[in-house]
Amino acid sequence: MQLGPALHRIGNDIVAAYLIVQPEGITLVDAGLPGMYADLRRELDAIRRSFDDIRGVVLTHGDSDHVGFAERLRREKGVPVFVHAADADRARGGDKPKTPMGPMRLGPLLGFAAFGIRKGMRPQWLTEVVVLDGDSTLDLPGAPRVISMPGHSPGSIAVFSPAVRAVFVGDALTTRHVLTGRTGPGPAPFTDDPAAAIASLAHIADLDADWVLPGHGPAFHGSPATAVRAVREAARA
Repeated sequence: MQLGPALHRIGNDIVAAYLIVQPEGITLVDAGLPGMYADLRRELDAIRRSFDDIRGVVLTHGDSDHVGFAERLRREKGVPVFVHAADADRARGGDKPKTPMGPMRLGPLLGFAAFGIRKGMRPQWLTEVVVLDGDSTLDLPGAPRVISMPGHSPGSIAVFSPAVRAVFVGDALTTRHVLTGRTGPGPAPFTDDPAAAIASLAHIADLDADWVLPGHGPAFHGSPATAVRAVREAARA
């Protein structure tokens, strides 16, 4: 799905990953679920690019529904996978703390489960990663800038690409709560430290971007400041 001239999404409003498409190559942000590899292939075919054009995968954090097909790309295509040091063990299948599920509704919960079954919820954990130690700009297409966003997980990051005027936020916020179906910017479920996650939103609020792109929910076409304000209001409600 094309969001902009150089900005594409695969997956759907339940689980999504993104492509930054530049003449010199492609950067993937997140890798969804394992079965979304076929979605990636179709998107590449549609834009007449190939797996050889992919220069790197940047993970916003190490949860299974973001690691997805990254190990397959790394193993079969030699694509490096970048993850923050604090989430490197998590991306390899290490321990993850138990978090309260919170409110839920049966319909959205079943929809999330059904999509997971269709696309493969069984994790394909990474065996090798390129570790990110802090905020930096990566030598990848779109010049993605890594911004630390601890809260959902210790190594959660946002990825800001001025080339596509987008900030990719992973689970720092959501625009469709996978357990309740609530739409609009709000806190994401399964968050390790909800208070820290809200505090981390300050790190993206002043970015000059037109898109805020979460791992779950519709693309938010608007400023990060507007999205952050809505999340904070939802958290107080």
